[in-house]
Amino acid sequence: MNDNGGNEEKIRKPSIIENLLFGCTIREVPRLIPGVLFAITLVVLFIWLTNFLNAALGFSGLISYILVVIIAGIVVRNIFSIPTFFGSGIDFCLKKLLRLGIILMGIRLSIFNILEIGVWGIPIVVVCVVSGLVLTIYVSRLMKLPDKLATLIAVGTSICGASAILAIAPGINAKDEEVTYAVANITVFGIIAMIVYPFLSHWLFNGDTILSGLFTGTSIHETAQVAASSLIYDQTFLITSEPTVADVAMVTKLVRNVLMAVVIPLMIFVYARRTGDVGSSSEPIYKKTIKLFPLFILGFMVMAIIRSIGDAGIHNNNLAIGLWNNNQWAGVISGIKEWSGYIMATAMAGVGLGTSFKSMKRLGIKPFYAGFFTAALVGVVAIIMVFALGRFVLI
Repeated sequence: MNDNGGNEEKIRKPSIIENLLFGCTIREVPRLIPGVLFAITLVVLFIWLTNFLNAALGFSGLISYILVVIIAGIVVRNIFSIPTFFGSGIDFCLKKLLRLGIILMGIRLSIFNILEIGVWGIPIVVVCVVSGLVLTIYVSRLMKLPDKLATLIAVGTSICGASAILAIAPGINAKDEEVTYAVANITVFGIIAMIVYPFLSHWLFNGDTILSGLFTGTSIHETAQVAASSLIYDQTFLITSEPTVADVAMVTKLVRNVLMAVVIPLMIFVYARRTGDVGSSSEPIYKKTIKLFPLFILGFMVMAIIRSIGDAGIHNNNLAIGLWNNNQWAGVISGIKEWSGYIMATAMAGVGLGTSFKSMKRLGIKPFYAGFFTAALVGVVAIIMVFALGRFVLI
């Protein structure tokens, strides 16, 4: 009798709460600790290294510690033999910490960002995002890329780089090597754009900071890369009057990031409809999509709503959510942003540690070509839209 009870306990499935928080039962949580500590150690070490390099180069934020962490994870995974007891903790970083990081990222977004860019700026952002999605999917299908990889590259190119890729990956059951390839893809072209676009935009838009900022915010993938590129522009061309290119670029990029809450579910729907990858063949497509829908996106939206409510209180000369004054609210937002970055970095360390070059090699060179071509096309679309509507934007 006792033996049967013991066996039942051993094979007990996690409850809803346990599965939500840990992905396993409470008794199994200790086996997560080694892998999580390993990932955190990488994050701490390479945040320090990244800060040192940025200080040496004289550009704060030029090198993203999230990028460095994922590269470090890949290097460790492919050079050293990682003990199997790290596996559960690394998987926890990928599946649970990743979602928490994305939820906390919602604090970055406020409805006032959209109002700031105005009625003419929003169409520029929307057209660039939609073009990025459509062009990437079209080119990927011409090159006969796997549907999952094409979807990852599409959202990474059109919305916000690695964050969007990581957000949609669980919804389409993407493999680690597909996620890593997509992140590496958009990162490489983002870095090239980050360096080249300040000089290109200065020449194209004749030194107009608003037009240059709009172009930077709509054409470069990663938020960190947008910030770095716009700062390179301001520092290279000695921009001190407001709004600077960095001011315009970051507002534009935040508006672009807001669309993640719409684009991620939409692309999951498109993926499910095209592949029928989830659920039985008799199920309606909307049921398949519901199964794929990442619920943590709702958490992301809740955080954005909290941010908007708090900002509204401050704008009305009151307290944010009835608790904090302007400086305190700014501190709360800054703290959540910082911790979301750390948590995302830990998740990315898990992605790197779970990725093998051998498995990535099977994906071939075609996705790299697709990423280059679509990144260039998005840049062209951004130039056209900024020339067409940018002069009407007043920030």
